[in-house]
Amino acid sequence: MAQSNKPIVWGPFAAGGTLTAFLTPALILLTLLAGLGHVPELLAYEALRAFASHGLVKLGLGVVIFLSLWSAAHRLRITCYDLGVRADTLVATLVYAVAIAGTLAAAVYLLRLPAA
Repeated sequence: MAQSNKPIVWGPFAAGGTLTAFLTPALILLTLLAGLGHVPELLAYEALRAFASHGLVKLGLGVVIFLSLWSAAHRLRITCYDLGVRADTLVATLVYAVAIAGTLAAAVYLLRLPAA
């Protein structure tokens, strides 16, 4: 029986999709409240920066960003295929490279935050 690498791709895709589905409505609500000028003290810039400076929070944010970007990349790959783009290897390389680059950029930013 031939072995497949699909679980390696589908696992993070499913985790990222689920995580994004739970977090996106909350982020939309918080952005809307901030846009209307109703930012709770707990969500002020200084408080969030201090929170994000903790090592475990940095790790958690990195995982969330990676899973969300991986899910988006995989969804875009499948959408391109459904739209008739049959250069799957090129598309896959491109979208996953962008997801990894985004994750690395986020990691660099998070690592530059001073430790709490």
